[in-house]
Amino acid sequence: EIGATGFGLAECAEVGAPACRLSLNGAAVAIEGFGNVGRHAARFLEEKGARLVAASDRKGTIYDPAGIPVAALVEAKEASGSVVGYAKGQRLGQADIFGLSCDILIPAARPDCIHKDNVETIQAKLILQGANIPATPEAETRLYQRGILTIPDFIANAGGVICASVEYHGGNEGQAFQNISQNIRRNTQEVLTRSLNEGIEPRRAAVELAGERVRHAMSFRGCH
Repeated sequence: EIGATGFGLAECAEVGAPACRLSLNGAAVAIEGFGNVGRHAARFLEEKGARLVAASDRKGTIYDPAGIPVAALVEAKEASGSVVGYAKGQRLGQADIFGLSCDILIPAARPDCIHKDNVETIQAKLILQGANIPATPEAETRLYQRGILTIPDFIANAGGVICASVEYHGGNEGQAFQNISQNIRRNTQEVLTRSLNEGIEPRRAAVELAGERVRHAMSFRGCH
């Protein structure tokens, strides 16, 4: 309801953008899956100065390089049932969103939507994985080879899980947003630093970091 996952994606973008020599101010954003995650990510990124240029859902893609006001797109989708109900822009097929010109791409709906057949068409500099497993392993490797930064799902889209943890412990909405920001920013920076220093893909860096933290936590329980 509060858009925790989308907020986390926007915080992740703010850390990841400089690594791609990007500024969020004016950055062009494309979102695959303008739903519970995607629309909130678009809203929070717009607040940071980015501009939405494309969004998709099951019925197609709407594209306008001049920018799409997020509130207007939300209203159009609520009224028509799809982003293609937005009055302006170009209407395209659902899968066409991956080949559009943008700075930041957020796959926020389907697994394996980035694969060997479309990975070469992607023009974004930064990909934030809003959905779970939105790219095949082969596609992630190819993106890395092409110099496109991809922040793994369990780093970028952890906002909802963090929010649930805060709620479980009796925290309020403000505390949830604070925890999401602190944790996702820290985790994103650690993954980027390790990836750069060790010359490894961000997902491998994230898995290594997660493994180290799990082992550290287990040490307090007397586990080996």
